[in-house]
Amino acid sequence: MTTTTPTTNGRVIGLAHYAGRAVLESVLADHDATFEQQITLGRVTGAPVERDALAEEIADALKVGTAETQGVLDELIAKGLLAAEASQVRLTDAGQTYYAEVSAEVGEISARIYAGIPAEDLAAAGRVLAQVTARANAELAARRS
Repeated sequence: MTTTTPTTNGRVIGLAHYAGRAVLESVLADHDATFEQQITLGRVTGAPVERDALAEEIADALKVGTAETQGVLDELIAKGLLAAEASQVRLTDAGQTYYAEVSAEVGEISARIYAGIPAEDLAAAGRVLAQVTARANAELAARRS
């Protein structure tokens, strides 16, 4: 049986995304967390951030409404992973510990997934995906205006 290398298109990108997301979500399920929560926590490492700006940033990245991302922030605060301070949110000690543990576990899995793929192939894929993302975002913005 011969196989051909697929060209990069929406289906190939989507299949890779959903396969990787399924792996991540299986890890997150072990930690009673969601994809949206993990993405949000990843943007709060370091200094406190403005809650509304964070909600907008995550909404833009995940292509959802800010009400949904505000709800995710509320969930993380209720879990004790984030703390609200006036108009800002910050990681709690529990949030830092959780994020480090999950990131380490996902990092090990990612290392296995990407093992053996030449660095130049990964760099080329990164450049292509960044360009596809920018163009898709431009198309979406044009459709919304």
